[in-house]
Amino acid sequence: MFQIMRNGENRVDINLAGKLDRDDMRAVIAQLTQQSEGISHGRMLYRINSFEMPTLGAVAEEFSHLPELFRLVKRFDRMAVVADKSWIRKVSEVEGALIPGLTVRAFDPDHESEAQEWLFR
Repeated sequence: MFQIMRNGENRVDINLAGKLDRDDMRAVIAQLTQQSEGISHGRMLYRINSFEMPTLGAVAEEFSHLPELFRLVKRFDRMAVVADKSWIRKVSEVEGALIPGLTVRAFDPDHESEAQEWLFR
């Protein structure tokens, strides 16, 4: 299950739970592209709960869109990841360190209000 929505002029919120297959990943990429159109110096709030590893088809779909995803990520300066699993929070911050121009900080779900405040500091 996923939901992607524009939340103001330069913010996108993503809610992800469960397992993604190839069709889900294709829809996520399409919606994220659409919802982030026209954003610059954006902020993203990414909520991940009850996450399951995506299918191999979903991973392949994501890899097939890497150039598009890198262009899309350049629209954002900050991403707050709110996840219920500590390993997801750690991986998110490592990935953020590898993407120039994007600062990623991860938060426990009990600290979502801090995550939202951090996005706009």
